[in-house]
Amino acid sequence: MRRIGKYAVVLGAALALLAALACGSSGVSQEEFDAVQKELDDTKAAMSGDMVSRDDFESVQNELDDLKAAGAGETMMMEGNRLEAVKQRGKVVCASNNSLAGFGFVDESGNTVGFDVDLCRAVAAAVLGNADAVEFRPTVAAERGPAMQSGDVDIMSRNTTWTTSRDAQWGNFAQTMFYDGQGFMVRKSLGLSGMLDLEDAAVCVQQGTTTELNLQDFINQNNLNISVATFPDNVSANEAYIGEQCDALTTDRSGLVSTRAGLANPDDHVILAGTISEEPLGPVVPHGDEQWYDVVKAVMAMLIYSEAYGITSSSVPTSVTGDTAVDRMFGLEGSFGQESMGLGQTVAQDVIRAVGNFGEIYDRHLTPLGLQREGSRNALWAAAPCNDCPKGGQVYAAPLR
Repeated sequence: MRRIGKYAVVLGAALALLAALACGSSGVSQEEFDAVQKELDDTKAAMSGDMVSRDDFESVQNELDDLKAAGAGETMMMEGNRLEAVKQRGKVVCASNNSLAGFGFVDESGNTVGFDVDLCRAVAAAVLGNADAVEFRPTVAAERGPAMQSGDVDIMSRNTTWTTSRDAQWGNFAQTMFYDGQGFMVRKSLGLSGMLDLEDAAVCVQQGTTTELNLQDFINQNNLNISVATFPDNVSANEAYIGEQCDALTTDRSGLVSTRAGLANPDDHVILAGTISEEPLGPVVPHGDEQWYDVVKAVMAMLIYSEAYGITSSSVPTSVTGDTAVDRMFGLEGSFGQESMGLGQTVAQDVIRAVGNFGEIYDRHLTPLGLQREGSRNALWAAAPCNDCPKGGQVYAAPLR
């Protein structure tokens, strides 16, 4: 029995779809196109010889459907509707670190965990109702800009400093979630008392980072003779320092604390007092979608204000409390703009129940490293002892109203 008439129309439509995707979708690779094109060619040849079966054709059609979904998602993102693309995809794609204890690393069970990681999980809880619906893509420092510029990731939460050039070239920084500064770690045996004692020292640094630029500024401003050794990622820089290829390691102080904690003999190393830069760290989203930018900023605010209001993962309210700010935030009475952002009325309930408030996330991952908040910039602004003096921390967000 001849099958050409039965399948010719569908095959023609499939070929047209393939051509359209090839022209318009950046989310489907050439290899994927080539593979499906070959199957289509084989199917077409088989049809001409009456050899094609329904199973063969449906196999090809299923692959085309997958490509169509990927292409549709990419089209939505290109048109500035990343939220809908994420919902259709069913996961948030997050550029992350997998080798920095406390912030982003792979634990003994193979799970990606950390402070920055939980920020991505909070976004997934908000838009998908599932904090685990995240695809983590380990991204080294030099890959961060291209990853954001391509639009292949929905968010990057990876101990990344907000700067003016990155704001212009990479994407939109949503909220500073950790205030840091660059410092130096040295072996205690060197007997150095301060950063200016690094004259004639060799310093290990990660290339393609603000850290590298800050180091050069520090050298120039203080007219120091310092030998700089650059490495492609923090793992290789750390290994070089451990192997005594250099006298000092420089990065954000939080990163130094994390690295020192993982050394065989932490007490043999000291982090010198002081910083040489300002390093506001936070998540960043690709340019071109204001709604998605607003969503991520709002989620970060939910984490911060939940702590300020004393709401934890175990005390999320589900009925009116009488506290206007709390009731508005948790969708119990009033609104802070959830509808305009494409979020559910009770989205904050999902977020805080899934990952906890800002303080819970901090204490889960950073406090064990010794990164205490009290008296630091990473305390809430609400921790100030008075209303009109700058004695509290700097963790603050746009009001949820």
